[in-house]
Amino acid sequence: MSVKFRRAFCYLIGLFILAVGITFTIISNLGAGAWDALSVGLSVRFGLTVGTWVILIGVILIIVNALIAWSRPEIHSLLTVIILGYFIDFWLVIVFQDIRLNELPVQAAVLLSGVTLMGLGISTYLQADFAIIPIDRLMLNLKQLLRLPLMGAKTVAEIIALVAALLVGGPIGVGTIIVTLSIGPLIQVFYKRVKRIVSV
Repeated sequence: MSVKFRRAFCYLIGLFILAVGITFTIISNLGAGAWDALSVGLSVRFGLTVGTWVILIGVILIIVNALIAWSRPEIHSLLTVIILGYFIDFWLVIVFQDIRLNELPVQAAVLLSGVTLMGLGISTYLQADFAIIPIDRLMLNLKQLLRLPLMGAKTVAEIIALVAALLVGGPIGVGTIIVTLSIGPLIQVFYKRVKRIVSV
């Protein structure tokens, strides 16, 4: 397998896995991750699909990241967020449109599966070393700016989104807290393991 093909495979598969994870946390009805709660809240309040808001928030973050890093906006990152936005809408609007979870054990299982898949998806697509999601670029910028470990920087970024989600009435719940506190550690756990696999 060529290096370019391997990178492209990691990129698309990682985003696909991440979209499934995000969708699971949303349909669990226990509280979506902070960034996703923000997108859901904006979707309910102002219309447009959740995936569309993921894209629009991505555009805003591309500008914010450029200001933090004093660099040119990473326009190519728009491709990543567009792909992710469409993947999310595919799962939410087409595949799981009529899914309604009401039993707590099932909701909890779906939520935990979603969180795990999010960590795995982010760790996988980052291996491509291509255009990362603006949310994750924010994580890396905060890591450098605040001199934090990857886990700490991700947690800070999630807390920022949590405040914004509360302001727009996003679906905040116990699931939000679980995602906020666990996504950083999960990325740290999966990243090295995935890197060993794709580097073989």
